[in-house]
Amino acid sequence: MTARRTARAAAVLLALALGAVVTAGCGGRPTTHHKPGTSHQEATGANGSLLTTKDGAGHRLREVPAAGAPAVRIEARPDSEGGWNVHLLVERFRFTPESTGGAALLGRGHARLLVDGREAARAYGPWVHVPAGTGARTLTARLLADDHTVWSVAGRPVEASVPLGAGAPSAPTAPSTGSAPTAPTTRTARPDGRTLTIGIAGNSVQPPPSRVELKKGERLTLQVTSDRADTLHVHGYDREIELPPGRQATLTLTADRTGLFEVETHESGLLLTQLVVR
Repeated sequence: MTARRTARAAAVLLALALGAVVTAGCGGRPTTHHKPGTSHQEATGANGSLLTTKDGAGHRLREVPAAGAPAVRIEARPDSEGGWNVHLLVERFRFTPESTGGAALLGRGHARLLVDGREAARAYGPWVHVPAGTGARTLTARLLADDHTVWSVAGRPVEASVPLGAGAPSAPTAPSTGSAPTAPTTRTARPDGRTLTIGIAGNSVQPPPSRVELKKGERLTLQVTSDRADTLHVHGYDREIELPPGRQATLTLTADRTGLFEVETHESGLLLTQLVVR
């Protein structure tokens, strides 16, 4: 009887010990369990494919399909006391400061802000202040997973960049996850109105989306070339035009309504430009 009780007690102690190990996991997070000898990044590879490629800071890329991938755009405004107030406009992504260091879950994580390629700040929410730097020219926002891997599409980090300057605030840009378009990218002023020429390749828009200011009654011609079939839509004016792959499509409208209006694509959901009519 004594031997039986001893064996039963030993079994109970073993079960409790195993339960404690499972509960502890990796850092006490139930989503970060991995086998001994396996790195945390390797353990979370189910969400995307972990590449051997690294970004400039040494973080490995985590590849995901373009469809459903996170995206980011930037608005940067000079702060009156120095530096820039940065607004990150994300899509299919949310900031999860409470789980930083945990597993890589698609559509979650944080951002790293780089000024001229060097990390200047980390963003755990949509707003962040970036200190001023001598001669700073370019601000980049790069999206990372909770395990500090970099979300990537087609082998390139999911990120966006804007130029920095002491003048007017910069406008949002599209994610730089595609190759440069072959279409011309020019803005011209003509006596009979203005023309904006835009090229789309993958998730890249050239020139980067900005605000175009128009006077009420002014004519605007949009010349858009896309590498895939899509539909262009001018919000507020309810004007649409089909975009055939590889061929330029033209839409002309008269800016007879005042306000801020976005020009986007339907299928890919890309912001092409913003029209400010005064």
